[in-house]
Amino acid sequence: METSPIVISCQRAWKLFGANPVQYLKQMPEGHGYEDIRADGYIAGVKDVSLNVSKGEMLVIMGLSGSGKSTLVRCFSRLHDITGGTIEVDGQDIMALSERDLIELRRSKMGMVFQSFGLLPHRTVLENVAFPLEMRGQDRHMRRERALEMIRLVGLEGRENYFPRELSGGQQQRVGIARSLAIEPDIWFLDEPFSALDPLIRREMQDEFLRLQELLGKTIVFITHDFDEALRLADRIAIMKDGAIEQCDTPDRIVLNPQTKYVKKFTEDIDKARVVHAGALADPEKTSEASGDPVQSDSTILKLSRQLVHDERAMIPVANSDGAIIGAMDRQKALEVLLGAE
Repeated sequence: METSPIVISCQRAWKLFGANPVQYLKQMPEGHGYEDIRADGYIAGVKDVSLNVSKGEMLVIMGLSGSGKSTLVRCFSRLHDITGGTIEVDGQDIMALSERDLIELRRSKMGMVFQSFGLLPHRTVLENVAFPLEMRGQDRHMRRERALEMIRLVGLEGRENYFPRELSGGQQQRVGIARSLAIEPDIWFLDEPFSALDPLIRREMQDEFLRLQELLGKTIVFITHDFDEALRLADRIAIMKDGAIEQCDTPDRIVLNPQTKYVKKFTEDIDKARVVHAGALADPEKTSEASGDPVQSDSTILKLSRQLVHDERAMIPVANSDGAIIGAMDRQKALEVLLGAE
């Protein structure tokens, strides 16, 4: 199986806030916990984090307020300088970049969308979307064409000459997304972009976002405190607590096998059958034990519920999108996901 190249490589990264964090980290005893560090007068915004993000992946970083998720993403773009460890973007150590090279990296490769829409109130939708291209010094005609293309992409065609005050919250968020996409970023950072929206608009924006990702295939780091949103959007989820990553895995694996008590709390009230896919239960070593028509690996257990209840096979073959058998699913295990284990 072909693996995607790594776009962001974060190895043993620390971000400490305090009087002399670099010196403190050098002399800090091994195994010092979050509260120990705090007692010494420092805050561990990011605590010994190692994480890779692959090309085209959507990594969702989640946790409660103060868990360190926004700090970590600001370290990825070097809006914060890390205290220790390394962060590489496309093989470049971003801490070694000059200010000019860092600005160029952000301008050419990174797009950012934040919870506050940050739109310029006295500029139209078109002018807001074209603004980063204007700052880049791009020709007026070219930036207009690019801005119009992005406005169409996010479904705001016909509102080019509206001002932000004339738009709904969801529409304002779309302008922010279009503006971020206008510079054609390879890497897209989104910090709780939908949390200010009411539930119906939020769901609509998630649908729109999934459509855009299917179309554009960006490398995305998305921050949220909403576990349902994380499950819906993520290829992988990194759950943070006190600056550290408790678990980083696919939504299926996190729901099926939470590694810590903290992660387990997030998964307790989740309907596992809506999240877990047949592919997550497929065992390649049991392929020979299954026969008959396969189920699709991307089908949720909920979608397969009627078949699972009536199917009498102990092992059911599972096929990928190309029709190739990737393993066999134990029907009893699937029923436990659907109905709960006895």
